[in-house]
Amino acid sequence: MELNNNFPRTLSLLRRERNISQRVAAADMGISQALLSHYENGAREPGLAFVRKACDYYHVSADFLLGRSMDREGTTIVAEELYDASAEKGNVLRGSVAAMLNKKLLVNSLDMLFDLLGKLGSKDAITAASNYLSDAVYKMFRHLYRASGTQNEGFFSIAPNHFLAGCTDADMTWSEAEYLDALSEQVKEKGKEAFPTMNNDALRQNYPQASQSLLQIVHTTGERVNRAVEHRGKK
Repeated sequence: MELNNNFPRTLSLLRRERNISQRVAAADMGISQALLSHYENGAREPGLAFVRKACDYYHVSADFLLGRSMDREGTTIVAEELYDASAEKGNVLRGSVAAMLNKKLLVNSLDMLFDLLGKLGSKDAITAASNYLSDAVYKMFRHLYRASGTQNEGFFSIAPNHFLAGCTDADMTWSEAEYLDALSEQVKEKGKEAFPTMNNDALRQNYPQASQSLLQIVHTTGERVNRAVEHRGKK
């Protein structure tokens, strides 16, 4: 059967999540360890019978195992149905005042960014921006996850050494390059006139609530980076 590149990675991740060896998993599913290794490495493609066994063994849907759905039960996720914690008052995802403030600044600013990209109409730019930001969230969460030194990193599909060596940073750099390429392509195809106006007055007018958050991030980030530059210049 024809599989995509997500299958070997997902198959391996599910096994590591259960913290079991290939030998144990293979024996439980009635195949050899060598064959399971081939499946997890993408060297061989399994038949439908194995896919069914793996779904039953790991308690996931075939759509999830085959990379057709992000939901383990196979439910298709659409934007309108995604949970939005920022829209719910009194939700359990609350922390310190500083945490809530900074979260709101980022959420409001990202709302603006993706709205502006949506108006520009570049799917490639939207995808590249999402990949870049997802890498940043992934890094911050994984550093937090592994800080105590007691967590099982089999939870993640990126090997610890690859993560520490900067593979996620490399993906961020590549995503940023793709983002710049997509924006340049928009200029060539549609001209600069296609880009929404983004001066101070236009942002405040079009985003009366959220613009304050973005402008705050622009200001504080600029101050922080400039201080760092000045400090390095004095050495």
